[in-house]
Amino acid sequence: MTDFFHRLKQGLQKSSSKIPAGIGSVFTKQKIDSQTLDELSDILISADMGVKAATEIITAFGKRRLDKDSSLDDIKTGLAADIENILSPCEKEFITTPKEKPYIILMIGVNGTGKTTTIGKLAAKLQKQGKKISFIAGDTFRAAAVEQLKVWGDRNHIRVYAGTPGCDAAGLCYDGIAEARKQGDDIVFIDTAGRLQNKTGLMDELKKITHVIKKIIPDAPHQTLLTIDASTGQNALDQVKTFREICPVDGLVVTKLDGSAKGGILVAIAKESPLPVYFIGVGESIDDLDSFSAHAYARNLLGL
Repeated sequence: MTDFFHRLKQGLQKSSSKIPAGIGSVFTKQKIDSQTLDELSDILISADMGVKAATEIITAFGKRRLDKDSSLDDIKTGLAADIENILSPCEKEFITTPKEKPYIILMIGVNGTGKTTTIGKLAAKLQKQGKKISFIAGDTFRAAAVEQLKVWGDRNHIRVYAGTPGCDAAGLCYDGIAEARKQGDDIVFIDTAGRLQNKTGLMDELKKITHVIKKIIPDAPHQTLLTIDASTGQNALDQVKTFREICPVDGLVVTKLDGSAKGGILVAIAKESPLPVYFIGVGESIDDLDSFSAHAYARNLLGL
């Protein structure tokens, strides 16, 4: 866990250097005044936190610190506490306890967000808990996505159920789940397409997949996880809102917090589209995915 927090600190370097540096540049007097609060708000907004979250953070901070003597560490610690308050409701444990096997995890997200890689990393974690896992290559329109899933399957010794290019994704999922039941799998990950440029078509496809899944296991999918690329900034917030219009979303996996992301977008999402954030990814290796901690995230964001 210590190694992961170190990687998180490195991953949030873009924000955790920019935000404290910005705070240091505006903190030129000992007492916090209204002008300082406005400047602090601008710094948070520029780190992708959005107006709503920044306003709430600065309002709470101002009630405690306005016209009071403060040090730079006081400011960073206080802001981190207010950020943590927004993030804390999103910190949830990821639990896979199905009434009947297999436990179906439907992975959704825009192409390029790291969805397939996340499947591989998360599957590796669950394997360590003794779970028997299989993959269904439901993104039938992209041969590269199928091949990438097979690479992760080979790496983790996990069976991948795939069809011919362009085959019906819903039918493939039906057959794949039937096979998983026959094989006694504990968990099945379903990779899906993420073509938001055709929102109606994607909505229809996900509805069809969900419908056929329920024919086999009525309470499935048990989890629908949305993968979000933190480096896309405010586009990530738009993706959360759009996918929640398309289908039910149970939780988030936030990827690519690897130095290219400002990091504040997770605070904006927590404020405007609150959902459990189960995991965050801070790099490319198989161990660079871990459970989300609001406390660690907020403090690393402020460089503490």
